[in-house]
Amino acid sequence: MNSLNRRDLCIALSSFAALAASARAQTGEPGTKPEIMGPGLSSSEKVLNEQHAIRFEDLPVKKTANGETRPVMQGVLPTGESVEMHETSLLPGHMPHPAHKHRHSEIMCIREGTLEFENDGKPERVGPGGVVFAASNVMHGLKNIGDTPAQYFVIAIGRES
Repeated sequence: MNSLNRRDLCIALSSFAALAASARAQTGEPGTKPEIMGPGLSSSEKVLNEQHAIRFEDLPVKKTANGETRPVMQGVLPTGESVEMHETSLLPGHMPHPAHKHRHSEIMCIREGTLEFENDGKPERVGPGGVVFAASNVMHGLKNIGDTPAQYFVIAIGRES
């Protein structure tokens, strides 16, 4: 992957957020959209094809044992890429789950706190404004190593099958 600067990442993040919100706006219900079929799409995949803004305070909050999460969007871009995005608030000393690997790739944008990124067995420290890239099929994990909750966005790109 070529280097990605913060400006480019912010533009991409804004675009993904706008696409998600527009899908919700089409039906008037958060997170819902009529099913659309297309090349390589199943009947249950939502196509994210209209722009819209999402306010952070409007995202639904789901409490977890490790903190909380806010789902932002999930669907398929008109160009075929599967995208899922959520925000996580992770309690000090906690991990969202053990280190793992999966087929899709992930970009994590750190808003607050200090995280340790397990990069295929090697720990890397990352703080506010930092970006983590977890490549497809490579072991990775996160742990909040700070004294305050850590907040970060995760953008997952790709399919699992």
